[in-house]
Amino acid sequence: MTFTSTDYKYIQLDAQQVPYLEGTSMKVVELITSVKAYNWSPEELLDNYPHLSLSKIYSALAYYWDRKEEIEIAIAQREQYASKLQNEAGESPFVARLRAQGILQ
Repeated sequence: MTFTSTDYKYIQLDAQQVPYLEGTSMKVVELITSVKAYNWSPEELLDNYPHLSLSKIYSALAYYWDRKEEIEIAIAQREQYASKLQNEAGESPFVARLRAQGILQ
């Protein structure tokens, strides 16, 4: 995969202009999703993603705050896609059995 440098140390763009943390397969949007989902501090992100450095985390956070609207749109698109897939998949056979047994409502 070919990457282009940005003005942010440790942040690179792929061919589709998606920002990644340098030397990893992690997208900036994935890191920000963790911040939003778990309210993790940079130090907690480091604890949960030990393959990252605190410098890379802070660079990704700076990139996010400078491009918040763009990243928020990407997060919303991911959520819509996940909902679509969930709706298409329907109820799992396991959940259906639990409902039939009266364990779930």
